[in-house]
Amino acid sequence: MDVTANTDNPPKRGAPADELARRLRGPLARLRQRTGASLAFAGRVLPGDAPRIELFSFDGDVRGPLRGANLNPGHGLGGRVVGRARPEAIGDYVSSPLITHTYDEIIRAESLRAIVAAPIIVGRKQIGVLYAARRTAQGQLDASLDAVVDEARSVEQQLAVADVLTTLRTDDEERDLAAWRTRVADSYTQLRALADSVDDVSVRARMLEIAADLAVEAPDDDLSVMLTAREQDVLGLLGAGMTNRAIAESLGIGLYTVKDHVKSLLTKLDATSRFEAVVNARRVRLIP
Repeated sequence: MDVTANTDNPPKRGAPADELARRLRGPLARLRQRTGASLAFAGRVLPGDAPRIELFSFDGDVRGPLRGANLNPGHGLGGRVVGRARPEAIGDYVSSPLITHTYDEIIRAESLRAIVAAPIIVGRKQIGVLYAARRTAQGQLDASLDAVVDEARSVEQQLAVADVLTTLRTDDEERDLAAWRTRVADSYTQLRALADSVDDVSVRARMLEIAADLAVEAPDDDLSVMLTAREQDVLGLLGAGMTNRAIAESLGIGLYTVKDHVKSLLTKLDATSRFEAVVNARRVRLIP
């Protein structure tokens, strides 16, 4: 078993902006609402001859080393789900005879008891596992298992559609689309920066409205994120690929102030890296 250090910014092994990560925020939040789970989370299946599972996306309070854990094939509930390619439910993890108990230390640290999980399968390939867990044992888990399966199927369908749309675009079209997105992002960043230099309140407000309109192209999401004006400015410059030092110089603020804003953005956007924060922000229409 490999477990990353329990820090505020755990390392991640997969691409942080892969389509699986992009599609999980809504389903995880809905899972908690539908099942009453204390914690909903997901793992991505890492490539290799013996596929391992990295736990990387969470909705709810993570108390211990669960975030960033790597699960070995066939071990724990996730390994069982991947090995059998079907959903599973355990009413009391710590006493269940169905699993290997390799990860009891992690599960006990989180105080998790009842856990349900379902595989995420696209094109006959298992790419992830979706979980919902309670901190109390539970005997009847049929409804929770149905909810996890429903959300897993929803993620699968979205990923399948995304794959089809990708194949419909030529390489030239992909490059044109990427270039267009870059131009929009640059215009957004410049417009917000210019608004800061305008004294007229009504003109500045209108410029910020126009900047916000540039972000409407991004797909909708169930998540609502509230940022301060300065956090929004820092986020826009992050989206433009600027370093902390460059952001500080551009906004006329201190480097450590920028770092504080970035840390706050990572928390609010449930991100473990600057890149993932930008991806998540674009998904919820905070930046174009």
